[in-house]
Amino acid sequence: MLKFVLMLLFLVIGLFYKNMFWFFQNMLFIFFFFYMCMGYNSYFSNISYCFGLDLVSYGLVLLSLWICALMMMASESYIRQNNYVNLFMFLLFFLLLMLVLTFSSLSVIMFYLFFESSLIPTLFLILGWGYQPERLQAGIYLLFYTLLASLPLLIGVFYIYDYVGSLNFMLLMNSSLIGYNYIFLYFCLIGAFLVKMPMFLVHLWLPKAHVEAPVSGSMILAGVLLKLGGYGLLRMFSVLQILGVKLNYLWIGVSLVGGVLVSLVCLRQTDLKALIAYSSVAHMGIVLGGLMTLSLWGVSGAYTLMIAHGLCSSGLFCLANISYERMGSRSLLINKGMLNFMPSMSLWWFLLCSSNMAAPPTLNLLGEVSLINSLVGWSWVSMIMLSLLSFFSASYTLYLFAYSQHGKVYSGNFFFSTGVSREYLLLILHWLPLNLLILKSGPCMLWI
Repeated sequence: MLKFVLMLLFLVIGLFYKNMFWFFQNMLFIFFFFYMCMGYNSYFSNISYCFGLDLVSYGLVLLSLWICALMMMASESYIRQNNYVNLFMFLLFFLLLMLVLTFSSLSVIMFYLFFESSLIPTLFLILGWGYQPERLQAGIYLLFYTLLASLPLLIGVFYIYDYVGSLNFMLLMNSSLIGYNYIFLYFCLIGAFLVKMPMFLVHLWLPKAHVEAPVSGSMILAGVLLKLGGYGLLRMFSVLQILGVKLNYLWIGVSLVGGVLVSLVCLRQTDLKALIAYSSVAHMGIVLGGLMTLSLWGVSGAYTLMIAHGLCSSGLFCLANISYERMGSRSLLINKGMLNFMPSMSLWWFLLCSSNMAAPPTLNLLGEVSLINSLVGWSWVSMIMLSLLSFFSASYTLYLFAYSQHGKVYSGNFFFSTGVSREYLLLILHWLPLNLLILKSGPCMLWI
């Protein structure tokens, strides 16, 4: 495992040569290929010093590498504008290094350290390459929401060390906190992850950050950083299982009701990026609900949908950025009639929108079916909110597709545009894994 960390570290050091943008992007794809060929054996494997990986880590590290390579491909305009390209690449590679270290940490304290460190490059990406002056407010929202919730987590980690005598993930799996006197600790340990997912009620930082972030910032936020919350919960519930069985109904209720309310908010959006950002909150709501049931179906479905949402949401942000570069606006009132304007791109809008509403044969479908199965098995009452959530999820996706693709073109000077091959390659690299991974859906169930 250490060899990959060192490879990334040396790539970060070599970023200050000029005109190396595409070379480093290709290096990321090569790195992804090496990592994929390494594979995983059983349980934790490839352990070196304080790093190792199991199936959950392996999938999320692969997702991080893939999304970061596609981020570079989507940010080609920075080369044309000479927009601090080397600094941008440095932040991107530093963020990737932090993510790889987070997902492959074997100790809770190491995980906490890198989990918080991933916030810094994201903040700089938003502040440095964002589109509007409001990015400062978005950065402050992101910083304070995350940091305020993470301090109790640090205190909780220290308490676990005092209680168990170790912070190693494998040793923590054999110990569980029992009794209602640990309720405060339970809230401390999962609060930071609920904000990061984000759960409804602590989600306001996400739409702001997405709307103000550049395309690369939106891609990494939707693709990987939201998954840090789910990954943290998966790890922490090895200690909180018994308390979770008694208290998790609270989060399941909030996430399901919140998912429906956020879906209704989506139907009132006029900003492309805000609509896609709110749809992420709705999807993470059902992920959180399934995860909190602590069942095999729920945990497997949550993991599957996290991977699927990372690819699908990132692709939709790419499409929103392609429209923004042509029309100069993200408003749905201006971005309409795109079927006349960019007919070839409409196919990709259709394919990724259908993935977003979990149409077959996408990985989203497998994840949502598993999650619905787990939630209905947990309580029949959840069917009410689940049916509303599924219906409105399809509604706002159709609203996004219909409003952006149909109607008359807003611009009086009608002209025809096809898009460049780089953009089509970028979109196909989001869509293909999303539809091919469902063919190999078995191992998702085997990690427990």
